[in-house]
Amino acid sequence: MAEIQSSPDLPWTVRLFIFAVSFAVDTSCRSNFTVNRRLWNLLDYKPSPLTKPHRNLKSSDVVVVVVVGDYPSRNLWFRLYTPTAATTKKLPIIVFFHGGGFAFMSASSKLYDDFCQRLARELPAVVVSVNYSLAPEHRYPCQYDDGFDVLKFIDGSSSLFEGANLGQCFLAGDSAGGNIAHHVAIRASGHEFRHVKVVGMLAIQPFFGGEERTESETRLKNMPLVNMERTDWMWKAFLPEGSDRDHPVVNVFGPNAVDISGVDFPATIVFVGGLDQLQDWQKRYYEGLKKRGKQAELVVFPNAIHTFYAYPELDDSSVFIHRVRDFVQAHAIIQCNSNSTLI
Repeated sequence: MAEIQSSPDLPWTVRLFIFAVSFAVDTSCRSNFTVNRRLWNLLDYKPSPLTKPHRNLKSSDVVVVVVVGDYPSRNLWFRLYTPTAATTKKLPIIVFFHGGGFAFMSASSKLYDDFCQRLARELPAVVVSVNYSLAPEHRYPCQYDDGFDVLKFIDGSSSLFEGANLGQCFLAGDSAGGNIAHHVAIRASGHEFRHVKVVGMLAIQPFFGGEERTESETRLKNMPLVNMERTDWMWKAFLPEGSDRDHPVVNVFGPNAVDISGVDFPATIVFVGGLDQLQDWQKRYYEGLKKRGKQAELVVFPNAIHTFYAYPELDDSSVFIHRVRDFVQAHAIIQCNSNSTLI
């Protein structure tokens, strides 16, 4: 068993990137819980999609038209990643929600463009990376609305996803995106889709919380990226004014939580980092799912920081990809066998 470290052992390239992101976030956050969006956009590099196949992958940006009344509403889109290598069967589809505390990053940010390319190539899978609305310009529940609307769009636009098996759909998200994936899964459970079947969820260091200060929040206050000052700011920018951190979308199994015992919730794998300040809330999330009769698996990387999976140079990142592949393949097979039984 590897020795548990008290501080992260990171390559200088990762340290430099984390410093740059932390600096960009801190300088863009205002004390009145707004974002200097012009400054952030200058610092957030966004590569174009792969319009020509590159290393057996192509990508494109797809606009989702949501009509309210007689007029289209919202600038909602996603980046679609499609493997181009020849295959005899359709691939599972992963609907991914990026992190960034609900207020930062996008589907085209380099960090997430690289990560989704990696998922699509190495699993392999068709990946839909949702560019949801950002707080504080768009507070709760806009992000959940966007995520659910993308699922419905996929269901009604199956011709766009000819290489994907929509009956093997996985929701996924890291950090704030993991929170969004959870709430979209609840909404999806009560909707009758024609083609889409959500069979699993990847909760990658999901962003949950509460008024209580947990042991890991206090002990790991000097870890990279995540600290209580930043997370408190993000919840304030995201939630309706006057709400506290025991709001049911933050503390999902807390005093104000909505009971999901009767919800047809997908099988879930929860990834946790031992050097992530949010780990206590993530472990409680896993335990909450289990207590309510949901199929859940917990994977802990003892020496991993928040966002460790996004850096291919880290050994744990490669192990993470293998665990994701195993989970996706196992539950795709279960769904395939279930469909064969029904026939």
